[in-house]
Amino acid sequence: MSGTTAPGEGAAGEPAEVPRAAERSPRRGMCAAVLGLEAIVLGLTTPVLVTLADVPVGTALAVGLGLALVCLLLAGALRAPWAYGAGYVVQAAAIALGVLIPVMFVLGAIFGALWTTADLLGRRIERERAAAWAAYEARGGTGS
Repeated sequence: MSGTTAPGEGAAGEPAEVPRAAERSPRRGMCAAVLGLEAIVLGLTTPVLVTLADVPVGTALAVGLGLALVCLLLAGALRAPWAYGAGYVVQAAAIALGVLIPVMFVLGAIFGALWTTADLLGRRIERERAAAWAAYEARGGTGS
């Protein structure tokens, strides 16, 4: 490197291109974090289902670990638009688990609120980022 270019500039002093593919989706990141934490909580409902709710072990494993696995799979599938809708279904299932474990009404509602916030706030950030990038490109890619 010659040191003649400022940070953020290309080889001949031209602005360096921001690679769109390298940008991370804030929506996907926040929603994946919610699903990851929710998977832990849902996985931990398995022993509670067995001991407190008197649910058979096989059913408890299928429900608790099944929902946890769905959360983890959805976290990886958030590149697809359908996964966000499926995330809302998982939130409803977590709340419905309150029928067997009453505290899940509260925890499910909290995770539902976190999911909705992450989804809506992530969309807003992406929309504003796209508008800022379009304005930057409309100015010819210059900072002024």
